[in-house]
Amino acid sequence: MGEARGWLRRALPTEFSLVINVALAVVAAAAVGAAAWRLRRGRAWRYGALAAAGLLAVAVAASTASPSASQNAVERVHFVEYGVMTVLFYRAWRARGDLSIALLPILAGLIVGTADEWVQWFVPERIGEWRDIFINLGAIVSGLLISLACAPPPAFRAGLGPDSRRAVCRLGAAAVLALAAFFRTVHLGHVVRDPDIGAFESRYTAAQLLAASADREGRWRTDPPPMTIHRFSREDQYLAEALWHVRARNDAWATDVTRAWRENLILERYFAPVLAVRSYLAPDGVRWPDAQRADADARAERDPAEEFTSRAAPAHFVLVWPPAAFWAVVAGLFIPLAAAGWRPTPANRGAPSGT
Repeated sequence: MGEARGWLRRALPTEFSLVINVALAVVAAAAVGAAAWRLRRGRAWRYGALAAAGLLAVAVAASTASPSASQNAVERVHFVEYGVMTVLFYRAWRARGDLSIALLPILAGLIVGTADEWVQWFVPERIGEWRDIFINLGAIVSGLLISLACAPPPAFRAGLGPDSRRAVCRLGAAAVLALAAFFRTVHLGHVVRDPDIGAFESRYTAAQLLAASADREGRWRTDPPPMTIHRFSREDQYLAEALWHVRARNDAWATDVTRAWRENLILERYFAPVLAVRSYLAPDGVRWPDAQRADADARAERDPAEEFTSRAAPAHFVLVWPPAAFWAVVAGLFIPLAAAGWRPTPANRGAPSGT
């Protein structure tokens, strides 16, 4: 999909958003028309499910809209992708005929969406974050409602049978682990407090940042970051985090010299190798010229009324949660689900080994 979007952007740079939105409108109209054609029985609740799916899609699109029209168009494509994926999951479990036909597709879609966002975290110029997972969840629920409306199960009973209960618990345990691994990899971080500079949020501790700085200082002398993006390459999160502070420093320069100066101090102390390197993310380099550095040093306020706190990290991105409490919650969710999911059936309890 990324390759297809890239080709379309190059071919139609000014009409990209319009083409995407028109194509999605055609797909949505075709899907609604096909669904309406199939609604021969139980029309009231099935039309209600279709309407609910449409309202949910509109609500998600409105609540997650950004100033970028092209970004909004891409998010809508993702919404359709996850809706179609959920339809396929529903078809795989439709014959169960109990509540698991709703729970299993949602859990499976949540695992796929989490894995997708986790992979994006390692891809240059892609962003995977927790809010996108819940956007995906909206698409999953919408796809499930459409599935139920278009192809309700031949028979349905409330509740879960023994096999379905175990399947739901197993997939639920897998979803808890996937979400825990994602949050641990991407979002859990620290507040780094430096008495000479102030405080800033980071996914690393102060000691880890200094160790990473020393590592990059040595490696980048002979193997600096590339000047162009490689299709299959791993993003350097240390470099990406440094650029948060570069952007914050540059944005503050015109209006708040003290803030810009302190952001530059963070770069000089914890991200020094980045100041000296030119990469695809900073083709002109990011070190201040000597004259600008001296000007900031002369004009900056040395003793602010309150501790300086950097706002470089994206809002709600670094989550400063106590690790012990985080893993306690994960264990509290995972262990009961796993125990219920792998509990033997009454018929197998006490059976001789090998039976």
